[in-house]
Amino acid sequence: MAPKKITERTVAILKILDSLYPQVTPQLFYRNPFELLVATILSAQCTDNQVNRVTPGLFKRMRTPHDFAKTPVAEIEGLVRSTGFYRNKARNIKGCCEALIERHGGQVPRTLEELVALPGVGRKTANVVLGAAFDTPGVVVDTHVGRISGRLGLTKHKDPKKIELDLMHIIPRPEWSDFSLRLIFFGRETCSARKPKCPICPLDHLCPYPHKTPKIIS
Repeated sequence: MAPKKITERTVAILKILDSLYPQVTPQLFYRNPFELLVATILSAQCTDNQVNRVTPGLFKRMRTPHDFAKTPVAEIEGLVRSTGFYRNKARNIKGCCEALIERHGGQVPRTLEELVALPGVGRKTANVVLGAAFDTPGVVVDTHVGRISGRLGLTKHKDPKKIELDLMHIIPRPEWSDFSLRLIFFGRETCSARKPKCPICPLDHLCPYPHKTPKIIS
């Protein structure tokens, strides 16, 4: 994919985000690519902190795809219940582990195409694993990345895949993974869905968002 020429405004946005979050890593706890894959599946509609409360006990009981594959789905449900949507997540994790064994010898694959073919693994999950576990850059589009990219005028789309492709065109490839994480942290701290902290936002002068939170004049 040939990137578009990066604009001065985009360069400025990247520099500010880099200064705010110079070293970024996923907040999920993991020791290997497989644990990251499972933890990321659990993180859907759930906070990283809550997933981190669940995974130590989960991985103490089951360490490998073979362990999950031979465990009844009801038992997995009980262990991941507090992450929400636990029935779907347990079924997806078990199916994913069965597919890892059947197709990849129990190893986590290293390509986007192979990862998204696994049960319960979408492009967001795949790009998290590729970037953090295999140092392969990928744009991770979660709710924060989608929201902030739209507010900054980096995309006009709402569909995550289209947002991902837009960002891939305008963000240098080596920065894809870190840029995504920086937007996630920025969304948690400053550019929230409701009442974003526009008056103190370091990107305010670069942001065309029309519904900014006004300054409070006392």
